[in-house]
Amino acid sequence: MKSKWLSRTAVFRTLRFQLASTFLLLLATVLTIVGLGGTRILSGVLENQSKDALKEQLGSLKGWIYFHDDGQPYWDVDRTDPEEEAEVAHLEAVYVIADDAGRINKSSDPSLKALVDRKTILSELAQMALTHEPVMKTITDSDGTSYQVISSTMMDAKHRRKWYVAEGRSLTEDREVLRQFRKNFLIFLPLALLVCALVSWFSAGAALRALQSVESAAGEITGSNLGLQIPKRGVDDELDRLIESFNEMSRRLKASFDQMRQFSTDVSHELRTPLTAIQGQLEVALFTAKSKEQLREAIENALQDVERLSNLVRALLLLSQAESGQVPMNRSLLDLSDLVRDLVEQFQIPAEANNLRLTQIPKGVVFCEVDRTQMERVLTNLLSNAIKYTPAGGWVRAYTEAAGGYARLVVEDSGVGIPPDHLPHIFDRFYRVPDPNPEKGLGLGLSFVSAIVRAHGGEIRVHSRLGQGSRFEVTLPVGAARELSDPVAISVES
Repeated sequence: MKSKWLSRTAVFRTLRFQLASTFLLLLATVLTIVGLGGTRILSGVLENQSKDALKEQLGSLKGWIYFHDDGQPYWDVDRTDPEEEAEVAHLEAVYVIADDAGRINKSSDPSLKALVDRKTILSELAQMALTHEPVMKTITDSDGTSYQVISSTMMDAKHRRKWYVAEGRSLTEDREVLRQFRKNFLIFLPLALLVCALVSWFSAGAALRALQSVESAAGEITGSNLGLQIPKRGVDDELDRLIESFNEMSRRLKASFDQMRQFSTDVSHELRTPLTAIQGQLEVALFTAKSKEQLREAIENALQDVERLSNLVRALLLLSQAESGQVPMNRSLLDLSDLVRDLVEQFQIPAEANNLRLTQIPKGVVFCEVDRTQMERVLTNLLSNAIKYTPAGGWVRAYTEAAGGYARLVVEDSGVGIPPDHLPHIFDRFYRVPDPNPEKGLGLGLSFVSAIVRAHGGEIRVHSRLGQGSRFEVTLPVGAARELSDPVAISVES
């Protein structure tokens, strides 16, 4: 019983119900305001029309009234004329004529006490004497019928006497129009709300169907389909943008998990070789060593592999920290040209040992807000690679230059170059261009360089011609570094 009640009340907590009820509440509020405002406007229009009609009737009444020689008013009407008879009959429905003392001379219905009350007549005469304006009032007879009455005065020019005249009209038709409007509105309001409730309920359901697709897609995501995509509806609204954000998140998750999977595969592959070598050397030392010299040689070989393994683990740790943004950045204002000059001097010995000419091209002071230690690692990796892959007799040069709001660091050489089909992968972890040189390294240097450059908010590009050398170009913002998640931009020059 409780579960059924909970399932029923759960509908009221859904986003669909909230959207539909909010729209319905807003519509009900608007319709109520429109109804009340419309009633008030209609009432004002009817009242103004009634006043205009009364003023017109009062003018007509004054046009039909004349005075005898004795000063008494009379209707100057040809009773045999149907049109005149009809017009005067309409005017005689509610009217009164009284002298300036308030005595009734003619009236339509003496039962309308408010119309023929002498005190009221005298009061209105006094008011009109002050304001020189007609008096409007509403009276009610014994049956409850309301009349609107306009009071004014007219002069008997011959006898110089002022007379009180009042003309009225029934408000029954006006009240009926207003009542019928209210009735129709009260019938229309619930019907309109019912129709709008149904429309808003189904419209909200249709609009939220895309959300349901996102929900179902999120429920279907597993480790084997992280890149699941939801088709957009093609209307470019908020829900389409939500779907696009979800698809983008799905793509990023897939890329991250693929990267982690590849990282695990690469690490296991790289660790297996030195561990196997260490194990083999120790087994040989254990089972075959017959002298101290053989045992010492086996231990020395094992220590070399342990050192290589330690370097690999350290490099992997630094790379992981750099890619996840965990490497602490102690940024300061640094002249990159000074940094290049210092490192070029440090690499002169290995360059001379390989019969290479290592130089710096002076292009002035270039300041940039960077971490000096991390930028030393970047430049060290680039210089060591350039020296390693440049044949004897070649050259390596480095320089910095300002480029608007950016600083550019360039290391180029006349080395062997990089094959075009390897260029897109040289910044991948453990990627190494096939080379007979056994000292070609772990394949982590350039990955570490690209991670540091991205952490500084910059990008690294490589231009290379096979057999003619390579040019690595690092671009950094001169101001505060900003986090970028974009992949390293690589351009190929063939």
